Amino acid sequence: MFIILRPLRLLLQAFVMESTPRQMSLGLAFGVMVGLVPKGNLLAIVLATLLAATRVNLAIATLAIVLCALVSGSLDTYFDQVGTFVLSHPSLQSLWTEMANTPYMPWTDFNNSIVMGSFVCGLLLLAPVHFTSRPFFEKYSERLATHARQWKYTRLILGAEWANRIAAVD
Repeated sequence: MFIILRPLRLLLQAFVMESTPRQMSLGLAFGVMVGLVPKGNLLAIVLATLLAATRVNLAIATLAIVLCALVSGSLDTYFDQVGTFVLSHPSLQSLWTEMANTPYMPWTDFNNSIVMGSFVCGLLLLAPVHFTSRPFFEKYSERLATHARQWKYTRLILGAEWANRIAAVD
């Protein structure tokens, strides 16, 4: 039960605590980008590290990563087409050859068409997701935070430091 309580607390803190609409929209945008990239390569690790190092709302980013990771598998055929186009473009062949000869770059799986296509699509979606979600967060985040602070369950979950203590003992 305490395993379920902690992510719920993080999600509620994303809306109730002091996060600016810019941090929330950037968290959503970076979360979409990281969520689209297949995991298990150096590229995903670097993107997740950059996400954690920036000042964005990590709870919204984590939620976006989980949701996009669930959806990205069904988009692999499109990512493959985009990646094949980018990797086979004649003007970029020297770049790919140079990257293949650079230490650690092959661990990013940049030569995999699905990884490259999902990374390119994630980069292309970064600005539109940020700029379209920012007005939403500007309009509704304060209103939602005000209402959420008044809910009995929100006060119970956010005030449940005892849950962290018990979970740490387990």
